Amino acid sequence: MLPLLLRAKRAHVQSQPSLLSCLRQLSTLHCVSLKEALTLKIPVEQAKLKAIKKDLGPKKLGDVTVDMCIGGMRGIPAMLWETSLLDADEGIRFRGYSIPELQDKLPRINEQPLPEGLLWLLLTGEIPTAAQAKSVTEDLRSRSKVPSHVAKVLDALPVGTHPMTQFSTAVMALQPASKFAAAYASGLHKSKYWDPVYEDSMDLIAKLPEIAAMVYRKSYHNGDYISPDSKLDWSANLSHMMGYDDEGAYELQRLYQTIHSDHEGGNVSAHTTHLVGSALSDPYLSFAAGLNGLAGPLHGLANQEVLNWLETLVQKLGDTPTTAELEQYVKDTLASGKVVPGYGHAVLRKTDPRYTCQREFAQKHLPYYPMFQLVSNLYEVVPKVLLATGKVKNPWPNVDAHSGVLLKYYNINESNFYTVLFGVSRSLGVLSQGVWSRALGLPIERPKSFTSDSLVARFKPKQEAAAVGEEKH
Repeated sequence: MLPLLLRAKRAHVQSQPSLLSCLRQLSTLHCVSLKEALTLKIPVEQAKLKAIKKDLGPKKLGDVTVDMCIGGMRGIPAMLWETSLLDADEGIRFRGYSIPELQDKLPRINEQPLPEGLLWLLLTGEIPTAAQAKSVTEDLRSRSKVPSHVAKVLDALPVGTHPMTQFSTAVMALQPASKFAAAYASGLHKSKYWDPVYEDSMDLIAKLPEIAAMVYRKSYHNGDYISPDSKLDWSANLSHMMGYDDEGAYELQRLYQTIHSDHEGGNVSAHTTHLVGSALSDPYLSFAAGLNGLAGPLHGLANQEVLNWLETLVQKLGDTPTTAELEQYVKDTLASGKVVPGYGHAVLRKTDPRYTCQREFAQKHLPYYPMFQLVSNLYEVVPKVLLATGKVKNPWPNVDAHSGVLLKYYNINESNFYTVLFGVSRSLGVLSQGVWSRALGLPIERPKSFTSDSLVARFKPKQEAAAVGEEKH
């Protein structure tokens, strides 16, 4: 693949001298804005994709079985997603970097990486300098003011509306300001679609912390909103506007917003955002659609279910259940026809690295917290019980198994709200990919579907022919 890409770049550079200048600058981008860095990257990636189409277009990625067709399209290789890649054994990599590598390389204020630095990485493929990450913080701050009508829209919703419904509704309420929708209506050339999509995406990402905090304060603090602090970074401001100004809460939000940002393109929220965006729906419409997928109990709502399951366990068994009691509780959960929330993953076949980094955070900041100790004990119990059933391919904990306990430690007790925090983070990955989808000119998604009868008919002639052959013998 590398020789192919080098040939593509060489050929394209020879025909376009301006691209040669771009390539020379790519390794020395130290003091430019995020948009300038992205602008330099786009022609290079366009040339790479063109070469891939030319040289690899007819190649097969694999076979599709009927099981895959009727099993949620599980494992079908059918998407281009640039911002992250999930390996069953290694876990997630963001632009090639593992979570431990991000924690080591991304700019930070204290111990945890800044999501603003991750946003630079997701959009450009390069680790930013501290100055570059700071420029993203400042850019987002300049875009962050939420229009007054959003609060009125939230106030019009019935009391008790789920926070995710409020969050999605608030995002939709921002849509009239879409720069892409206006540019498209004015006849913008498709080669420039990425520019207003980028502007919409940055505008939306900038406003999400305040919108999430508005939902939180409206739902649990009688609408007593807290103004943003212009001295704080993107994640810390979210914590501040929710009402949590402990430095540990700031650090947890930086970690949380980084590790939940992207998990390649096949999960429900990412794929939904991508699918809706492929119809040239603007980032507000596509992200709201993704949030509605994230709100499902089999996706983002799972972290809420984990904490509820843990609290029910404590109510029944107390704060310090024995190993035998935990084993029986897990078995009883399975016997009731339920899954053990927070364990297993559609792709991963090992402990989720996102779980591991949260565990390390807890070991440092809250080692004696009873709920953390319970989670640690379950880590020793649950996989063994699941493996013993003989039905579970991945018995290991995922990201949801830990996040709720960390939030609860910092007094964010309202589990119904946890998926909103997940949604804020997920914007970084799916909207970055949305910019690249338009920059690369990716088409509208339109997979082939079948009826159950057509599946049977597709293979029936072959089966009958095989049966006739067997009769002759």
